[in-house]
Amino acid sequence: MDVAFLAMPHRTTAQVVLEILISGVRIVDLSGDFRLRDPQAYLQYYGAEHPAPQVLREGEFVYGLPELNRKAISRATFIASPGCFATAIALGLLPLARAKKLIGPIQTVAATGSSGSGANPSLATHHPLRAVNMRTYRPLAHQHTPEIVQALEGAGGRDIALEFVPISAPLPRGIFATSFAELPSSVSKDELDQLWNDCWRNEPFVRIPAERPPEVAGVSGSNYVEVGFALGPVTGSTRRVICFSALDNLVKGGAGQAIQSFNIMMGFDEKLTLAEPGLWP
Repeated sequence: MDVAFLAMPHRTTAQVVLEILISGVRIVDLSGDFRLRDPQAYLQYYGAEHPAPQVLREGEFVYGLPELNRKAISRATFIASPGCFATAIALGLLPLARAKKLIGPIQTVAATGSSGSGANPSLATHHPLRAVNMRTYRPLAHQHTPEIVQALEGAGGRDIALEFVPISAPLPRGIFATSFAELPSSVSKDELDQLWNDCWRNEPFVRIPAERPPEVAGVSGSNYVEVGFALGPVTGSTRRVICFSALDNLVKGGAGQAIQSFNIMMGFDEKLTLAEPGLWP
């Protein structure tokens, strides 16, 4: 065996990983067990002591967001594939972080489809309760919060404090994220257009729609992400920027991104197999 893809519950994965690490088999892990570097953050957001804190501290797992860590992924032996919300929100804000313009508090509201809850049925995914409803869950306490902050600070953001409110939406798949940040009043729309274009020009799976805002229907079933922004009026010394991002939580937010990182790690064409849509559910 050359590579093991792990798609198991948190905490279960960490126990299995300890058995694999010494075997020489490469790992692409889709759980949240090795995304964070701080065992205390894991305890706070996942509700348990990490089963292998030394692995976190030693940084053996590379965070598998290709748009942020492509070079490190190409040299990696172990990859921690990002969460679906974390991917959408981080990519929506990445141009600002890379330009060193993302400083201080961020507010994000992001809606996700029912498949984001996993394969096991629950009241949260039961069609009569989900299809005609919108509700929040784990507001300000979602487990992807520290992962997003870690990724954005790794990209160049400073003093990030994220207030994240996830929304359960009446659709089977997809995530739409709206993030709010403050910029100096001197920042112009042309400057931000240039930042977005520079950031995404060579990224095979990130698109900036020209004729419409980002939307879930534009990426459903695919590994693509759509991004965009709106710039608010000047208020004193600042002005607000609203960043939008949309992706399919099961593809770019899940299995597709894991395959994308696998392709990079193995030296394959990054887009290999990812042009074929995932149609179910």
